[in-house]
Amino acid sequence: MQQEQASPVVQKRVQDSFDLQGLMSHLGARLTHIGPGRVHITLPARPEITQQHGYVHAGATSAIADSAGGYAALTLFDEDSEVLTVEYKINLLAPAAGDHLEAIGTVLKPGRTLTVCQLEVYGVQADGARKLVANGQQTLIRVNRIAP
Repeated sequence: MQQEQASPVVQKRVQDSFDLQGLMSHLGARLTHIGPGRVHITLPARPEITQQHGYVHAGATSAIADSAGGYAALTLFDEDSEVLTVEYKINLLAPAAGDHLEAIGTVLKPGRTLTVCQLEVYGVQADGARKLVANGQQTLIRVNRIAP
């Protein structure tokens, strides 16, 4: 399924911001799709990010969901804006197992100040089989970009 891509300028702005996130780098997460109001983040399953039963830890699962939603919102903001999470709720529906996890953030309601996003995280097997392992909702606030 072909998905709409954000403009090259927006893709670069999102990627540059993502590259500054120490946690995403530490986890080994990467952006795999940047579209208007929709972002995908992939996290390879590794022993370093598992919990005691061998599943990807809920903290890692939640972190990529939060970032996917935040960057989905950022794709709709102008270049002088940034985004911060105000709150999010995540339901862990099944053990986070698979070759990798894929978090998808989708803007449900953009706003001048607050934006609401849907969060989904799938466990993806090596053969491509997918299972929804977490879903949630997030509220973000638009803030003015601070000059470097």
